[in-house]
Amino acid sequence: MEPPVSDSKSGVLYVVATPIGNLEDLSPRAARLLGEVALIAAEDTRHTAGLLRHLGLSVPMLSLHEHNEAARVEQLDARLAAGEALALVSDAGTPLISDPGFVLVRELRARGRRVVPVPGPCALVAALSAAGLPTDRFAFQGFLPAKGAGRRGRLETLAAREETLVFYESPHRIRDTLADLATVMGDRRVVLARELTKTFETFLDGSAEALLARMEVDPDQARGEFVVMVAGAPPRQEDEAAVVEGEALLAALLAEGVGVKQAASVAARVLGGARKAWYARAQALKDAG
Repeated sequence: MEPPVSDSKSGVLYVVATPIGNLEDLSPRAARLLGEVALIAAEDTRHTAGLLRHLGLSVPMLSLHEHNEAARVEQLDARLAAGEALALVSDAGTPLISDPGFVLVRELRARGRRVVPVPGPCALVAALSAAGLPTDRFAFQGFLPAKGAGRRGRLETLAAREETLVFYESPHRIRDTLADLATVMGDRRVVLARELTKTFETFLDGSAEALLARMEVDPDQARGEFVVMVAGAPPRQEDEAAVVEGEALLAALLAEGVGVKQAASVAARVLGGARKAWYARAQALKDAG
């Protein structure tokens, strides 16, 4: 159900994307709005203060991070109710994308407050645009679990996904992540984007094992923040023997007078697979007979 639309006297929260490295990537609209709002809610006020100094701005700030976000909702909502314009920023990139802000935005929208996106830099989109991996479908997974068992478990649940997989990773875990990718996903193609838009921006391309070996030779390649992109699994091919077995079962059931729907249910239960697919096969066999 859509929340009620805010009236004209209510304020607005601008969700502002900020540079992930190169300060020239800040849009003119974002720069203007940061100078016009009454308050900036920032993941780290010390970090955002540097951006404001670069812009020649002096704007009041309030910290908003994962540990205090829920507690800030009432305070910020009151200021919006008073008609103020506010901005939400993270340390780098687009807020809410593996950064704080979800709780705040969800609660404010539920209350009918106006929330306006101000698009701009986003590390995962920038990385995908230059990686040379399919982008028609991709699954962004944020940060993988820090512990090895949890990380490998998450990767195993994703191993059969056919779309490009995208993760964020830190420099002190990138080697462990590559090792687990090699174990779980074999020699699938991996592209690493590190230090995006910064002086030492680098794209590394190869199998996880090859990239890990490269880091052992050149430890500098393990420095910086990473976007890890993994080619999707190849499309699954139906096992020919299973298809033959399934069609034999369906033919036997149909010969005994079992209906198409029931035969499909039996095949799905005995052999696995989607009942809808077995139904189509059973109907084709019936029509052919």
